[in-house]
Amino acid sequence: QVQLVESGGKLVQAGGSLRLSCAASGRTISSYAMGWFHQAPGKEREFVAAISWRGGNTYYADSVKGRFTISRDNAKDTVYLEMNSLKPEDTAVYYCAAHRSGSYYTGRSYAYWGQGTQVTVSS
Repeated sequence: QVQLVESGGKLVQAGGSLRLSCAASGRTISSYAMGWFHQAPGKEREFVAAISWRGGNTYYADSVKGRFTISRDNAKDTVYLEMNSLKPEDTAVYYCAAHRSGSYYTGRSYAYWGQGTQVTVSS
């Protein structure tokens, strides 16, 4: 079983930056591809970014390409999401997840989820 805990979310002004962290415990995530999703109020959870288990391949939603960067440190069992040029529409709860099988872009492909961290971007 993998437990995931996100941190780093907070209130930030538009144009600002944040770095989210996702720390794993219970079992190493070094053999899992990992993903970040977000869910805004009244909306469905959406894919943000994913990274292969070695970190050599990354995948992004079109809405965050060029602004967000996903990375990982397998020695620390931690995944990061660097968020730059934040926009009010980035406001959401951000979740990290460990990939099981299938498409990186859909939530049902992920086996383990964290509880989320709130990111609020003010205009």
